[in-house]
Amino acid sequence: MNEHEQPTGPGLFTAVYEGDEDAVVRLLRAGASPEATDGDGQSALYLTTVSDRPGIARLLLAAGADPDRLSAGTDSPLCGATCGGHTEVVRALLAAGATPDLEEELGFTALAWAVKRGNTDVVASLLEHGADPDRPTPAGEPPLVAAARRGSPSCVRALLEHGAHARANALAEARRWLTLDVASELRAGLERTYGPGHEVTTHRVPEDGGITVVVELRTGDRTVAGNDQQTGHAEIVELLEAADTESARIEDVRVV
Repeated sequence: MNEHEQPTGPGLFTAVYEGDEDAVVRLLRAGASPEATDGDGQSALYLTTVSDRPGIARLLLAAGADPDRLSAGTDSPLCGATCGGHTEVVRALLAAGATPDLEEELGFTALAWAVKRGNTDVVASLLEHGADPDRPTPAGEPPLVAAARRGSPSCVRALLEHGAHARANALAEARRWLTLDVASELRAGLERTYGPGHEVTTHRVPEDGGITVVVELRTGDRTVAGNDQQTGHAEIVELLEAADTESARIEDVRVV
């Protein structure tokens, strides 16, 4: 048993899985550690964040859980909440002092995940709490370029509002995607990873003022893998061109 494990730990994890806030309060009052970990080293806070339990997350944080402690030494609670699109949990972690640019395993930050998934509300919250709009993704590219590829006008707009750079590269990326078929590109990417021969399903879902394309590889009733991407590249081109025009106008005024 490590320093964060206590006899009451299993009860706490059951309460987390069941979303039982009253039970969490009782267990914490009885001495359960808010830093408790299970047999796999996963922290109660991390499991709360990926399960989208904002009330329980606030209880654990108020009781002393460290919002920056990596679960099992690899997974950030903030990144876990971000990957699931759990905006309220993200805000609870940030309000409790979570470091917006904390890196988890493989160098991912919450902003990198939020941009990759096109989650504008999370992107905005992270930027409002000081996340660096220019911090490179693990692939080494600026967030604005990643947002342009994602096809999310709202993410691009949020990054621009916080001074993100690499506008020329982002504009080139958005223009490139105007020449591509998103569904075909997603399918090709999945088949490069998982091999050909699967049944392919394609869905188009309204999102962010546009359409998100969802492609899945299936075998019978089982989904093998999937990916999705938004299609707001034309609007992104307009946003970036307008941003460049405004920057040029401001520069002209300064020169005069």
